[in-house]
Amino acid sequence: MRERSNQERLQARFKLPSPTRLDLHCSHTIYILQILLLHLKVNVYLCSILMSPAAERLRHILREEDEPTPTLFTEMDTLQHEGGEMEWKESARWVKFEEKVEEGGERWSKPHVSTLSLHSLFELRTCLQTGCILLDLEGYSLPQIVDDIIEKQVQEGLITPEIREKISFVLLRKHRHQTKKPIHRSLADIGKSSPSSECPLSYLSHSQDAEASNVLIGEVDFLDKPFVAFVRLAQAATLGGLTEVPVPTRFLFVLLGPNGKTKSYNEIGRAMATLMVDDLFSDVAYKARDREDLIAGIDEFLDEVIVLPPGEWDPKIRIEPPKKLPSAEMRKSVFSLNELGQPNGNAGGGAASAEGEDLFCGGLWLDIKRKVPGFLSDFYEGFHIQSVSAVLFIYLGCITNAITFGGLLGDATDNYQGVMESFLGTALAGVVFCLFGGQPLIILSSTGPILIFEKLLYEFSINNDIDYMEIRLWIGLHSCLQCLILVATDASYIIKYMTRFTEEGFSSLISFIFISDALKKMMSIFNYYPINRDFKPDYITSYRCECQFNFSALDWNQLSKKECLSFGGSLVGKSCKYVPDLAMLSFILFFGTYSMTISLKKFKASRYFPTKLRKLISDFAIFMSIMTFVGLDLFMGLKTPKLIVPTEFKPTRPDRGWIVMPFGKNPWWMCLASFAPALLVTILIFMDQQITAVIVNRKENKLKKGCGYHLDLFWVGILMAVCSFMGLPWYVAATVISIAHIDSLKMESESSAPGEQPQFLGVREQRLTGILVFVLTGVSVFLAPVLQYIPMPVLYGVFLYMGVASLHGIQFWERMKLFLMPAKHQPDFVFLRHVPLRRVHLFTLVQITCLAVLWILKSTVAAIIFPVMILGLMVVRKTLDLIFSQHDLAWLDDILPDKDKKKKEDEKKKKEKKKAKSEEHNNGDEEVRTTIIRCVRCS
Repeated sequence: MRERSNQERLQARFKLPSPTRLDLHCSHTIYILQILLLHLKVNVYLCSILMSPAAERLRHILREEDEPTPTLFTEMDTLQHEGGEMEWKESARWVKFEEKVEEGGERWSKPHVSTLSLHSLFELRTCLQTGCILLDLEGYSLPQIVDDIIEKQVQEGLITPEIREKISFVLLRKHRHQTKKPIHRSLADIGKSSPSSECPLSYLSHSQDAEASNVLIGEVDFLDKPFVAFVRLAQAATLGGLTEVPVPTRFLFVLLGPNGKTKSYNEIGRAMATLMVDDLFSDVAYKARDREDLIAGIDEFLDEVIVLPPGEWDPKIRIEPPKKLPSAEMRKSVFSLNELGQPNGNAGGGAASAEGEDLFCGGLWLDIKRKVPGFLSDFYEGFHIQSVSAVLFIYLGCITNAITFGGLLGDATDNYQGVMESFLGTALAGVVFCLFGGQPLIILSSTGPILIFEKLLYEFSINNDIDYMEIRLWIGLHSCLQCLILVATDASYIIKYMTRFTEEGFSSLISFIFISDALKKMMSIFNYYPINRDFKPDYITSYRCECQFNFSALDWNQLSKKECLSFGGSLVGKSCKYVPDLAMLSFILFFGTYSMTISLKKFKASRYFPTKLRKLISDFAIFMSIMTFVGLDLFMGLKTPKLIVPTEFKPTRPDRGWIVMPFGKNPWWMCLASFAPALLVTILIFMDQQITAVIVNRKENKLKKGCGYHLDLFWVGILMAVCSFMGLPWYVAATVISIAHIDSLKMESESSAPGEQPQFLGVREQRLTGILVFVLTGVSVFLAPVLQYIPMPVLYGVFLYMGVASLHGIQFWERMKLFLMPAKHQPDFVFLRHVPLRRVHLFTLVQITCLAVLWILKSTVAAIIFPVMILGLMVVRKTLDLIFSQHDLAWLDDILPDKDKKKKEDEKKKKEKKKAKSEEHNNGDEEVRTTIIRCVRCS
């Protein structure tokens, strides 16, 4: 019924006779031609619905894969009449945003988004329809170009020959730019800087192919109708002093008109200038073949214009440039063949998959092939001032972690492993991994679950008369073998099931652990240096501390407090109870380091000082904060807890060497039995390593050199064996420190148009910073005389910053804050536009519950099964498919691979079905053509 009704509707629309009413005895040719006519009209009708004439014209212009068009600088000059003389004066300019000369003519306005009236755009469209258009004009000087414009106008009958001299005289008047001030203003401005006037030049100097478009707007008394011309030169040419910046001119738009419409002309000029810096229209202007192409460009611009009601918005308000501009490629892609049903290549893109080829060690081989071409660039790309700040920051984090973990490990293993082993192991494992690993931005460190395992293993060994170091060696060797088996079998494929749900749960837990540990360490300082609550200021100001002896041979008044105590005297008096408040000073050092780092990191977006200086301060924020509060501690001269670094290169425990022998102390069957506990270690290593690698390689970081999951796991396994032989701790990717490493190496665009915010370009991918960090960690033994001046509260502040900073950008954290916000104050998150708030809260509650379970487990002996619980997160995520729709999960999380696979299979089936229908339709057309030929032959 539906097909029949559609057929009848089409016949009614195109006024075709019904085939059922055709005389079956008539010529077959007439009937077939009617069917073909119906088919043709339907296709034309559908095309008119799908694409406008303007869009269809632009599709033919922009479909060629040409080189990108140059950056356009647009300047608008208005004709000024002063004392009977005329001159062109610069009134506004555009690179991406508009800057206008403020009233008084002494300064530029702040860059702002151009706001245009619809009326001015329609008037501009009329100007281009009726005016003179010269495309690819051969012109090398302004007088010649003006003569050609006027000659064209005369030929087309737009002006009379009598006024050509007057128009030429006006167009060739001199141009005065905003940067060229009268002599009295120049003298007054000596010593002042005008950074805003240098912004376009600074930006355009970075664009090697920058060109200019000039807009000339003016009123004259000898015209009775507007004089309009749009010129595109065949080759960009420098036209004397026409342009403020020294770039050649490619486009010229002239609008001269009768007196009395100054505001209207200026708005038309602003509309033209704004169009010229629009990415899509500028492409059209470069590639236009005739007048209609330019009109189509304006029509497409009008299709995307958004109108603000005049009663709800003040047009005098200047709109600040957005922090992030929408992609122009999205607008242009609408006119590409790919959007019209043509094949578009692979849809995947991005980072390479962890799934390897279908052969032994296929994934490892792909990682090696991916990394070898960029191995050399991984070193010379690290030579940048930003790398220095990253090295200092990560180095301090690594040595603090090594000392803390080494001390805890020494307590847990009776110094079989201690601070010295932690330093040496961190340096050795880190250098090897950063030199040969697949993702050198990952920082290796020891973790809490490993500490728990070491503690339980040592207690088990002591209770059962087993040599701890020997059985630990065999566990490490088995774990190494198991890691290599996982690499060979491409087990890293499992990371495809680690969606944002798992990533955010794991990274949030590690971040909270860093924050919690930093606060706990500060509280331990308060316990070690208790606050003297009975202290009163009068103890110092109103009383004195006397020195008393059992004999009176000495005059105690001549002795200092220190000398009094050295001679066996005693101090008497209430003022002797005064003790410096080391806890308060430690808190000042701790919180001061954290808060100053946060402030200096944000200084990059400040309005003060030049961009390069702000960026330098932001890059060295950690180092500057540490040095500031180390200096404050030295100035106070109090004995706050300091960093303690080993001073001699020797094992912490005197009765052990640097090499562990595999046989001789335990029964032979222990070598085989250690395979079972090694499985737990392998799961721990695998999950920690791969989840951190997924977080580091996430698409938001814009990494370009690809990942290396199999290669990373390969070297972690090898290092497990090496560290086991040397009796050093085991190492795996450290999530928070790795995220901090990424953040310290983020790059932004150095050159941006006035008003445009610097854009995030990616991360400085290299191996140099990681290698230097771990080399410095290794030589820290020899830097002990310097490092001993660093207070521990300062390093705890660095830990707190790492934990808080790593929460930035985690959607889970943003969704948690929504619980405390009324709906009207909630940020405009994308997922809130598509998912009901109650469903968002339910999803967040599930994550909070999982995080709480993980937190409880890590705080008990059950922390040894922590990696298994990470696998449990993946199971929970799979279960969410039964509670949430795929639509909701697509916005709150990621679609699981099997769902994505099913979706692709469904799309494949649809394409095959569509292809079959197309072939059937083509066969039908072929039969129709054959019938026509036969009928024609018969006739």
